[in-house]
Amino acid sequence: MADSGKMVIISGPSGAGKSTLVRELLRTSSLPLELSVSATTRSPRHGEIDGVNYFFLDHAEFDRRRREGDFLEWKEVFGRGDFYGTPRAAVYSGLRQGKWVVLEIDVEGAMAVIGEFPESISIFIHPGTAEELERRLRGRGTEDESSLQRRLQVAAREMTFVGKYRHQVINDDAARAIQELDRILRVYQ
Repeated sequence: MADSGKMVIISGPSGAGKSTLVRELLRTSSLPLELSVSATTRSPRHGEIDGVNYFFLDHAEFDRRRREGDFLEWKEVFGRGDFYGTPRAAVYSGLRQGKWVVLEIDVEGAMAVIGEFPESISIFIHPGTAEELERRLRGRGTEDESSLQRRLQVAAREMTFVGKYRHQVINDDAARAIQELDRILRVYQ
């Protein structure tokens, strides 16, 4: 790793509440946390800003950067034809500045990064039970049944990786889970 920076990997199945926890952790923690901004080929949603929410790239640019090794990890998500990746240069820049760079990524991406950086602080977030995860995903109301079933299958597979992480946090109460995340990170000061 670089200088005094630390790489923090937070992942887990879709619907576990990772984004909510990470957003609140970044807002409340006094640690020098910096969220890694991912690159994507999907179109910006209303209100999203290039370089803030994502780096929005066309497919050709993403593919060129992928081939040149510019991403720590990358993948196509849920078979929709859109790709996501973690820009290597931005992560290294944050680490050189002494930041604790937070990668909120999927399990497959986490395994790739942990393989390259085994000293990473890796934390697996999950809701506790498969039933709770399904309840949350259904409660979003954003997916048809086929998409929902695909997400649940992916989540079941991802849950088998929990032992590959240094830590796990059950997100059954957001306030408690945020405190637990902060407590885990402080061990590494």
